[in-house]
Amino acid sequence: MSYSCTSTGNSQDPSSSNKSGGGVNPGSCSGSSSSGVSSSSNSSSSSVSSGSGGSGGSSASHSVRGGKSDSKPASAEAMKVKKGCNTTDVGVPVTTEEELLANTIITPEDVLGLQKITENYLCSPEDNIYNIDFTRFKIRDMETGTVLFEITKPPASDKGGEKRDIDPNAGRFVRYQFTPAFLRLRQVGATVEFTVGDIPINNFRMIERHYFRDQLLKSFDFEFGFCIPSSKNTCEHIYEFPPLSEDIMREMILHPYETQSDSFYFVDNKLVMHNKADYSYSGGP
Repeated sequence: MSYSCTSTGNSQDPSSSNKSGGGVNPGSCSGSSSSGVSSSSNSSSSSVSSGSGGSGGSSASHSVRGGKSDSKPASAEAMKVKKGCNTTDVGVPVTTEEELLANTIITPEDVLGLQKITENYLCSPEDNIYNIDFTRFKIRDMETGTVLFEITKPPASDKGGEKRDIDPNAGRFVRYQFTPAFLRLRQVGATVEFTVGDIPINNFRMIERHYFRDQLLKSFDFEFGFCIPSSKNTCEHIYEFPPLSEDIMREMILHPYETQSDSFYFVDNKLVMHNKADYSYSGGP
C-alpha cells in the first residue's frame, strides 16, 4: 500500500520587519490521490509520499556539489495549513534548556520558547519508540533544479562476532559545508526519506529553528499528520528563505559553524527525536 500527502506553510524571520509564521499541517494520507502544492511569501511547503519499506539514518559532513534534480515531488493530497509562531509576537512563554531538561514531557510550545541553540539533546534515542529512521537526504535549488548535495544511509552490515561501542547519538548530528552563494538562494527543496516501525504515528510534527550565534534567524514548523506502521516515507520541504542583511551574511561566512539548527520531532505533541546541525558558508571545511 502506498499513499501521499502535501503540506504548505510559512517560515519565521525574527530578524525581518515583515515577520510571518511558518508551518505545515495536519493531515492524514490517502491512496492514489493528488493535488498541487500551494505556497505564499516567505513560505515553506512539503509533499509526502509513503509505502512499505525498510529503515536507516545517518550522520555526516556534506559539501556543496552541482547536478540536476532527478525527479519531481511526489503527487499529493492537500493538507491544511497551520501557521507557525514567532514567540515574541504571540506571547509564547520564554523557556530555557535547563527548564526543559527537567520536564518529563517536552511539547512544541516548550521549544518555541527557546531563545538560543541548545547545548544538549533534549531527549534520548530511547524516546524514539516509533523507530523513525532517516535514510536519505537531498537539497536542491528550486530555481535551477541543481542538486546541492545528497546522502543516503548505507545498508546495515551484520558482521558476525564483531562487537564495538556505538555512540548513542550517532545519526543525530550533521555538519554542512556550503559556498557563500547558498545564502542568496531564495527557494530550496529538502527531500528526506524515513521509515517508521510497527507503531502507527499520529500527529507527526517537526519544528526546526536556525540560529546564528544567539540570534534566531528563522523557524519552520511542519505537521505531517498520520504515518502508517512499517512504512517508508518520502517528503520534500520547499523552503522560501527570508532575505538576510549583508552584514549578517558576511558574519556567517567569516564564522563557519556558528550557524546552527535544532530539529525537534513530536508525536502527539510529545518530543520523541532531537537532531542538531551546524553550517559553514565559507566554501571549505
